[in-house]
Amino acid sequence: MLTDSRIVLPRPTRPLTFTGLMTLYESNYVRLGWLVPDLQSLDAQRVSSPDADLPLHARLLDRARYTTTIHLTYFFADESGRVADPDLTVRVYHDARLAEAMCCAGHHRHHALKDCVTPAGNELGLRWARNTMLNKWLEYCVDLGHELGSNTEIHALSA
Repeated sequence: MLTDSRIVLPRPTRPLTFTGLMTLYESNYVRLGWLVPDLQSLDAQRVSSPDADLPLHARLLDRARYTTTIHLTYFFADESGRVADPDLTVRVYHDARLAEAMCCAGHHRHHALKDCVTPAGNELGLRWARNTMLNKWLEYCVDLGHELGSNTEIHALSA
């Protein structure tokens, strides 16, 4: 298992800098590996349902030679139907060992995500907020016992 404590930084990184953002992407990659250890073989939708949390859904969106794009979310019942939250689209760059939260919901329903609202601002600030939220949420999911490996419940892709 990879640990993000072994990521060697050439010098201290500052928040809201490009270098800091790339370090955050590295940490996201490590944490995503804890949650989905066989990410490159993900070929369907998987659901993790530990007793301590809501079911976590992962679905393959795209696979290319060097990247995999997945959707990670919980689903909540709403008067309008089923609502995805945090509704994250994550792109994994396998060759660079980076994972980037590309987009997420603007309003969160899960108690652990309510403080992770993406503020308006410049692109670097938006990416920093989304990826900080992903980083904390991945650790939270692993701490609660989520695991989306090949032994997890697998569902066929549906339209």
